[in-house]
Amino acid sequence: MPRRIRYFFDNPVALQVREEGRVEGRIEERARMTLRILEWRDIPVCFALRERVLDCWDLGQLEVWARRALTVERAEELFSG
Repeated sequence: MPRRIRYFFDNPVALQVREEGRVEGRIEERARMTLRILEWRDIPVCFALRERVLDCWDLGQLEVWARRALTVERAEELFSG
């Protein structure tokens, strides 16, 4: 690999951008997983609830909701507690 290309990929800015992309990907996937769990369990999800989950960028909160999605009876229960 030419030195110029290798330098770009080893550049601190490029490394930071790649890491930010990985974090964003984990967040987006956690939100989608939460909604999939509810769908697999045949629990209806209204548009507003779907948007609230997809708009969340707090990985810790999404983890809580994903765990709750395994046991709730209604989608609205994700946000209680």
